[in-house]
Amino acid sequence: MYRIYLRLVIAFALTATVLPLTGCLFRTRTIERRVSSAPLKSATQQELIDYVNQQASRIQSLQATVDIDASAGDEQNGRITDYKEIRGFILARKPAMLRMIGQMPIVRNTAFDMVSDGREFKLWIPPKNKFVVGSNDLDTFHPQQRLENLRPQHIYDALVLREVRLDEIAVVESGMETVLDNKKHQIDQPDYQLEVIDKGSNGWYLSRKIEFSRVDLLPHRQVIYDQQGSVLSDAHYSDYKDSGGIQFPNTIEIEMPREEYDITLHMVKLEMNRPLTDEQFALAQPPGAEVVHLDQPKSGAIKGGGGPTRTR
Repeated sequence: MYRIYLRLVIAFALTATVLPLTGCLFRTRTIERRVSSAPLKSATQQELIDYVNQQASRIQSLQATVDIDASAGDEQNGRITDYKEIRGFILARKPAMLRMIGQMPIVRNTAFDMVSDGREFKLWIPPKNKFVVGSNDLDTFHPQQRLENLRPQHIYDALVLREVRLDEIAVVESGMETVLDNKKHQIDQPDYQLEVIDKGSNGWYLSRKIEFSRVDLLPHRQVIYDQQGSVLSDAHYSDYKDSGGIQFPNTIEIEMPREEYDITLHMVKLEMNRPLTDEQFALAQPPGAEVVHLDQPKSGAIKGGGGPTRTR
């Protein structure tokens, strides 16, 4: 009888202890989730690959006048510098030629002039009287020279989508993107994510990811990775316009996390596939400029003459 009584006491005590917790730990609540009601289009994996390859083949060159908004972060000092209303001029030609000139607001003096042939680049910064020469190999990144680490290749890769090569692996998955509705509320909307896998020196790795909107089946984002899985650039595309029969984004936002740079390009004027000469991509070293060789960071800056220099 005592044992039965003891069991009843223990059971009652446990019930009295657990029931209040149950009401506290297992409350049901409603989560408001906004989902887009826009009509969605469908595409197969091959159709998405074909779109990327067709765009890559149709764009051989472009020249554009752009308005540039940019910001440069300084994580060490916790500061961000914004650059607004910069007028820019861009030339791009396959396979990897790029020239980009930026002008200061109002006075329109040259703020920077940079060129790249896909392997090496040159950057002329008149306000600092500095001429930078370096490799597009991002392993030469130097955290103390953030401006000098701005690679033209980031801009080129965002402007001109590369084709999906036969020796690459491409897979597609259904995902979600966050967009704004007519009232500027954030809503979820299904998208397609085309993941391109390449083989590098350390084996296979995710090279880039292209996200397609299900509303128009156009690329709205491209993320490019290095072989260690870090993000090199994250480009967002919006406001597509027709340019010579080619749908091209009117606004391109490019984030470069490692360099702590964000650049937004607003197209003012865009022309496709006009002939561009080698001379238009030539940038000579200005006389008396301070020369910085990023591939030789310990060699120090030197005062240069008039001819271009190359880093081997």
